Amino acid sequence: MVSEKQGQAQYAHLKNLNHKPWIIAALVSWGVALLEYLFQVPANRIGFTVMSLGQLKILQEVIMLAVFVPFAVFYMQQPLKLDFLWAGLCLMGAVYFMFRT
Repeated sequence: MVSEKQGQAQYAHLKNLNHKPWIIAALVSWGVALLEYLFQVPANRIGFTVMSLGQLKILQEVIMLAVFVPFAVFYMQQPLKLDFLWAGLCLMGAVYFMFRT
């Protein structure tokens, strides 16, 4: 449920470690991802007691996009695009369909 930082670990090396060998970037990214999984696995186990697997996945994607967009715009200095809005609207639709009763 809490893998929103995985994308940042996978992309931050493009800015910070682009002068290092790719193996260094991979090891750093894997280290960050391991730390994140130490939080994600217990969060998923707790979340699965009250949500379905599909609900957990959609929630994870919504959280990931909410973190990734500011990361991409402010940290990676990528232009803010309408595509982020459209992706967010699509995820809102997915949230509606996954959580309706």
